[in-house]
Amino acid sequence: MGLELLQASTADALTITGISRRAFHSDVEVGAKKKEGPPGYMSVPYYTKIARLNHLFKLVDNGLIIGGAVLFLDNEKLNIGRIFIGPENHRKSYGEFMMRKIEALYPSVKEFTLDTPVWNIRTNSFYTKMGYTEVRRDNDFIYYSKQR
Repeated sequence: MGLELLQASTADALTITGISRRAFHSDVEVGAKKKEGPPGYMSVPYYTKIARLNHLFKLVDNGLIIGGAVLFLDNEKLNIGRIFIGPENHRKSYGEFMMRKIEALYPSVKEFTLDTPVWNIRTNSFYTKMGYTEVRRDNDFIYYSKQR
């Protein structure tokens, strides 16, 4: 079995919501002013809907869900809406595995895009390390792209 990135089902929404909540709340350790996250990050109905639309993925390690991703495919462009891993599994290379798997899942995609908060030192250094280039920024977010 090992480590896998799989399409999530609506039955996974509750587990994924809990991991999402813990992951985004841990951002207070890397610059967040308070425990919060992107829209729907603590909502079972949100993740249920995203799963129903086939945009939700789960990172599974030996049968246990340890992370998630929300992905939006638009022709030859894939927007990585969010990725997250439970804080107990940070700094174990799971994020690198997940990003490589996401890119491999979509061989026809020419460009991968994502954004992350300006203040988040953890995610900004991670995306740069994974080969993503800053294309613009505003007061709140840095927008990244990776061409293939």
